[in-house]
Amino acid sequence: MNEPVQKRLLLMGNPNVGKSVFFSRLTGTQVIASNYPGSTVEYTRGYAIVNGEKYEVIDVPGTYALCPTSKAEEVACKMLQDASPENDIVINVVDSTNLERNLDLTLQLMEKDLPVIVALNIWDDAKHKGIHIDHKALEEWLGTPAIPTTAVTGQGFRTLIQRLGQAKRKKVRAHSLEDRWKDIGKLVSRIQKIEHHHHTVFEVLEDLSIHPLFGLVIAGFAAFFSFSFIRFLAETLIAHVFDPFFDGIYAPALMKLGGFLSGVPFIHDILIGKLIDGQIDYLQSFGVLSTGVYVELAMVLPYVLSFYLVLGLLEDSGYLPRLAVMLDNLMHKVGLHGFAIVPTLLAFGCNVPGILATRVLDSKRERFIASTLISIGIPCAALQAMIIGVLGAYGAWPIAVVYLVLFLSWAALGTILNSLVKGFSPELLLEIPPYRLPPLRMFYLKIKWRIKQFLWEATPVVLAGVFAVNIMYSVGLFDIISSAAAPLVTGLWGLPKEAVSSIAIGFLRKDVAVGMLAPLGLTVKQLIISCVVLSMFFPCIATFTVILKELGFKAMLASTAIMISASVAAGTLLNFVL
Repeated sequence: MNEPVQKRLLLMGNPNVGKSVFFSRLTGTQVIASNYPGSTVEYTRGYAIVNGEKYEVIDVPGTYALCPTSKAEEVACKMLQDASPENDIVINVVDSTNLERNLDLTLQLMEKDLPVIVALNIWDDAKHKGIHIDHKALEEWLGTPAIPTTAVTGQGFRTLIQRLGQAKRKKVRAHSLEDRWKDIGKLVSRIQKIEHHHHTVFEVLEDLSIHPLFGLVIAGFAAFFSFSFIRFLAETLIAHVFDPFFDGIYAPALMKLGGFLSGVPFIHDILIGKLIDGQIDYLQSFGVLSTGVYVELAMVLPYVLSFYLVLGLLEDSGYLPRLAVMLDNLMHKVGLHGFAIVPTLLAFGCNVPGILATRVLDSKRERFIASTLISIGIPCAALQAMIIGVLGAYGAWPIAVVYLVLFLSWAALGTILNSLVKGFSPELLLEIPPYRLPPLRMFYLKIKWRIKQFLWEATPVVLAGVFAVNIMYSVGLFDIISSAAAPLVTGLWGLPKEAVSSIAIGFLRKDVAVGMLAPLGLTVKQLIISCVVLSMFFPCIATFTVILKELGFKAMLASTAIMISASVAAGTLLNFVL
């Protein structure tokens, strides 16, 4: 017996009309992110029960028109072409505060032989701005339901679901561009009225945050308070939650387990690690169940959680698109456009989601440059925690030197890659949403999903990495690596031979590698060089795997060669300058 054809709801609209929040309202938390076949464009799908029937809900990439000008718009048009009028319904999500521009896509969708229903989203902001829309007159003109909705609160969703069956496949005549805008202009002048209203505080901030001067000041304050909050919250969680648990509960349990394994030294060293003065030292014991678990949960997770809280706030409040506009000119110097700030900021939490987020960039050239620069110049939250941990005792200046070198390397390499890598970086076409308070439920679900994804992807890698390192130590492989790399490490970088082991572990996990520098008794100069080299060197195995998947084998090799060359040059230069 043939399986019944899956019914689908296609959410279509311009970028930044609230489709993602709309999608979350319909589907809840059970969502799947996929690449569209034959492309690197990511879309999200989930499921919803609509009037007793199960529908697949697809968040189609945002598009301004059905004549594609980017990869994302090509995918959106392809999805529409593949849609079936018998089994698919298009929910056209419209920004009510920009009705005239949004209706251009609405008319193009109505020209297709598909059932369409219109969701007049961001209805609350339209009212706050004094915009009054006669949605019943719009519905009559379109010949299909037009429902006022506010995705962040759920307003209008019950009505929308109830009226999905009334979505019409009323194919209208094709318009020329010119004729379509004439019809839209006449319609909007009839159904929309705008009253004068005084600017709200949010609207004043919207103008200031993209001002050439005040926008930079606001961006500076946003960055300062963001990273201050990240560090404060993470260190508070470590000091008052994670460390007490690992020291008071977890360590005694491991010591008891170690007692049972004392008769099998090899297994004991693999799982528990070496005892330091008869006790477990989470940074030095290097057992799978000691260092492996502690680094992931007590050192890395608090920073990642704190970072995702701040990032979610910046995203959902509407500030990130403004930051992208502010930084567009700077990012063009390194071959990118302003929206590359999104994967860059994500990479400060973890390089893996940062590399994955380069899919928002339109060209393969941009994705290559962005992925390479992230791997070289953007330390993840876990690595930052360890850099601060090993250098913080010497004051702020050594940490500042590390970040300055990383930034200068990022800028210099970006400029070089911009001139050498063939291709182009398209201009930034970005709809800027209004400022608004983030919806708490959606905010919570986003943070929960990101933390879950991080733990799912990173934990196996960390545990496997610590296990592999222990095996390599036991068979003497690290001694061979140390001897081979000694001329580079000691001659060009001025580091002791013992530092080779830490740098080699950086292939598996950079934060663990920096932590292993602590017991080596390095000088401040040597610690700075080590931190810079490890930050810029070959990416951790998880990031390396994602780069291979996203860029392909040849581009991965080129990116890796750039990383290694840059780290060797930076370490050597620092050794002779400091």
